[in-house]
Amino acid sequence: MYENPILVANYQYSLEYAKQQDQLDELSQYRNSFHIPKDNKGNDLIYLTGNSLGLQPKVTKSYINQELEDWANLGVDGHTKAKNPWLHYHESLTENTAKIVGAKPIEVVTMNSLTANLHFMMASFYKPTKTRYKIVIESDAFPSDKYAVESQLRHHGYSPNDGLILWKPRKGEELLRHEDLETILQQQGDSIALILIGGVNYYTGQFFDLKRISTLGHHYGCKVGFDCAHGAGNVDLKLHDSGADFAVWCTYKYLNSGPGSLSGCFVHERHAYNKNLNRFAGWWSHNKDTRFNMRQDFNVLPGAEGWQLSNPPILSMAAIKASLAIFNDVGIAKIIEKSKKLTGYFEFLLTQLGNDTIKIITPKHPNERGCQLSIQVLRADKTLHHKLTKAGVISDWREPDVIRCAPVPLYNSFQDVYNAVERLRTILNS
Repeated sequence: MYENPILVANYQYSLEYAKQQDQLDELSQYRNSFHIPKDNKGNDLIYLTGNSLGLQPKVTKSYINQELEDWANLGVDGHTKAKNPWLHYHESLTENTAKIVGAKPIEVVTMNSLTANLHFMMASFYKPTKTRYKIVIESDAFPSDKYAVESQLRHHGYSPNDGLILWKPRKGEELLRHEDLETILQQQGDSIALILIGGVNYYTGQFFDLKRISTLGHHYGCKVGFDCAHGAGNVDLKLHDSGADFAVWCTYKYLNSGPGSLSGCFVHERHAYNKNLNRFAGWWSHNKDTRFNMRQDFNVLPGAEGWQLSNPPILSMAAIKASLAIFNDVGIAKIIEKSKKLTGYFEFLLTQLGNDTIKIITPKHPNERGCQLSIQVLRADKTLHHKLTKAGVISDWREPDVIRCAPVPLYNSFQDVYNAVERLRTILNS
């Protein structure tokens, strides 16, 4: 059985130890790069919901203001004469985005919103036939994903009751086993057209083996895609190496781009020059050299850019660009390294509360999760979450009985997780 290194590490349950770790942490300086929400007395809140909405980088306002000034001073000429010309603005996000998700620049683009991109990808990669039309998702996939695949099935004339296959945990377990997905493919692979899995499950925090799933799906002739909303900026996705056909993600969680901001999209380079792939097209996916001729037949761009529809929303992209600059400065490898230490310490602290009180349903192995821990407090209900919030710990409640906490390495500290657990302990003992 796997022996979790965090449980045998030299961690200590003390504020002094937490402060020491913050002093040793080379990324601790980046906390000052973000606006930390405060309580009504001006004290920093313990913000553990970056898995829902990331905090605002302090430089974001200046990035957006630059575009507002160019718009005010240049009008339409901002497309070519702005400090960051709008005509090609989305291209300035490509390289840094590719680094974060483990892709080649030709494989990524920032566009649209998450579920919209999911539908655009399925328009190209979900090609049902009379005998191969089923879609596999997690049984507890994020609701939007479930709604999307159900609507795709209905759009093509199939009933979700027959066409949707749920990859379920075993009785009495919360986590999914890859062996059970293999069994599903062995039994029904010939009828499955698409496997669509959340790269990191929103509820449990389980990080799936993307390459294993992609290899399995392709072996049975299925297309494979991932919703990486809870993975981008959080775990080492290695999308290119995974071999997945496509992936999508949002930028407002771990990528700190602001509420409702744009989505990212990955299309593997083996599809980059296939002009015969069915797609919903728009003028921004047309050949850049003749895009403004307005009289040319559609000539799709190679790579992920070929799935764009409209010219990009610059103000939203400016916020993304601001956050990506921080990621580029730090490097995703260092972020993940700290994430494992910080979440490891958080898990250690929680285990000191006792197994008769706390159950962590997120995988114990650091390589099978990101920074999020999903916590079940035995015999507790949502009132516990309300008490935590009142105590200045901003966490996330998910029905029926899970508190999700995500200590984000760019702006959360070891003191944050120590103080959060101390406040939880005080509440439980009151």
